[in-house]
Amino acid sequence: MVKPYKDSASGKKRQVAKMFDRIARHYDFLNHFLSLGIDRLWRKKAIRLIKPYKPLHVLDIATGTGDFAVEAIKLPGVTVTGVDISRGMLEKGIEKIEEKGLSARIELMYGDSEDLQFGAESYDAITAGFGVRNFENLEIGLAEMRRVLKPGGVVCILEFSRPTSFPMKQLYEFYFFKILPFFGKVVSKDDSAYTYLPESVYEFPDGEQFLDILRKIGFKNQQQHKLTGGIASIYMAEK
Repeated sequence: MVKPYKDSASGKKRQVAKMFDRIARHYDFLNHFLSLGIDRLWRKKAIRLIKPYKPLHVLDIATGTGDFAVEAIKLPGVTVTGVDISRGMLEKGIEKIEEKGLSARIELMYGDSEDLQFGAESYDAITAGFGVRNFENLEIGLAEMRRVLKPGGVVCILEFSRPTSFPMKQLYEFYFFKILPFFGKVVSKDDSAYTYLPESVYEFPDGEQFLDILRKIGFKNQQQHKLTGGIASIYMAEK
């Protein structure tokens, strides 16, 4: 299991929370700068894919600073609940939502995505942007998502994936293992956070492997939508 801090004996969940607490101040800037803003386009596409399901209540898992939640309220009549284990990220997200005047439609709260505090069949749709690979136990986290999803509801998971074709594969690996860790370290002052990112991506079971896990958990109609030459993917599945 890849963890952010290799010299620490604490579990992955605690380390991930610590890491995001440490980089929360710089997270939005680095996220958009290092992706050249493409991450915004990916979220927009994800929300377009959810729109036909006409959800009214959306749960955003590993919400961070709330970018996915802010995009989701563009759906008609939607309210969004976002949960995260990093209090530092939540503080930045709440500030952002208050500044945008969206507090009536978005609520962010502390919560463990592998032990959700919500009742069964509470939400019409669930989103997760770049968060599920940080789960300490992937299958438990996905099972919790399915538990709180209403029958006929949809999960929409946005994650980095690994391109396989030349030259995208080579460019991606160079950027992920050389450029991104350098700039991430300089700006965030965290030696591990942007080294952990590529390591966690390469450990994550992407593509067909992830679709198989969704199927195992009990989801149906699994789909993968590859983005930008395969450097990220949107995974869709229904309950």
